[in-house]
Amino acid sequence: MEFALSEEQRMLQDAVTGFLKDAAPLDTIRKIADGDADAKAGLDAGLAEMGIMGLAVPEMMGGSGLGLLDACLVQEALGYAVAPSGFLAATVAARLLANYQEDYPRGIAGGEMVFGLALTELSSRRDGAGVTVDSGRLSGTSLLADVPGGATHILVADTGGSFHVVDSWSAEPMRTIDRTRTFHALTFDGAAAETSTQPDPSALAAARLLVAADTLGAAQAMLDKAVEYAKERKQFGRVIGSFQSVKHLCAEMAAKLEPACALIWHAAYAMDTGDAEALVMANLAKAHLAEVGTFVAKISTEVHGGMGFTDLVGLHYWFKRIGVNRQLFGSPEQARQTAAELQGFIAA
Repeated sequence: MEFALSEEQRMLQDAVTGFLKDAAPLDTIRKIADGDADAKAGLDAGLAEMGIMGLAVPEMMGGSGLGLLDACLVQEALGYAVAPSGFLAATVAARLLANYQEDYPRGIAGGEMVFGLALTELSSRRDGAGVTVDSGRLSGTSLLADVPGGATHILVADTGGSFHVVDSWSAEPMRTIDRTRTFHALTFDGAAAETSTQPDPSALAAARLLVAADTLGAAQAMLDKAVEYAKERKQFGRVIGSFQSVKHLCAEMAAKLEPACALIWHAAYAMDTGDAEALVMANLAKAHLAEVGTFVAKISTEVHGGMGFTDLVGLHYWFKRIGVNRQLFGSPEQARQTAAELQGFIAA
């Protein structure tokens, strides 16, 4: 048995990577971070044209019928380019709703429907936040919701762990250190749920795994930039990459990232095949990548020295993306808590 990506999977990731290299260079990312709506719309249109939004939609519903492993490869490429996208929300919604109402996956694949995610309260809940349901109507607030531009529907988690699809909400932007992505505080005042599901921990696990893949891509980009800089920057008449201390820093980053990649592949494969350990592995992957990503972000910035803090290099976009990903859909501690509960180590 060969434990590696298939040729088709590599081609998929290469295609997305190639597109983002042309469509989302650093100058475009800067424009998006500064609020340039046209730059963001252009990137969204290009990604939609590639057909990746329907990647997780079953073929019988008009999608590509690919698995979570393939989705993780796409999300890793998006993280590497620090490109904002509605891909994560579309993938989680398509996977969950395909079991309930096929109109939604079909709409995602066809581009008529754009989904957002409001899952934060599944992991932690601030005072006054949380969504409740009464007779099919939603009330309450969900924070740090991932709502892509032009969203037509939101997949909302209530306080009991069930999910609901709504097409009306009030939104207020929530600013984070990551200016390339915009999160929202959503308020529901009796919004009718079009579709409701039973509690399903796989939805949060899939979201967390995709965030881990995004962090993997961002961390790999920071490692690559550190190595490239170390080959060019000279100190005392020598490139700094020739100094043993710098070599050790780069080697340590690489040593932490390589097994993290295998962890994500394994977790995604387990989710796709229905392995008994799938949910545990997905949550542990989120927790571990949060720690590894934080380490790589710190060390890569150190390798760059003072230049690492300047906008000229743009390293801060990746640094901040990793920082927000660390907390998105649950901190490392919360993800490990979930994994422990799933294994029966502690009471849920």
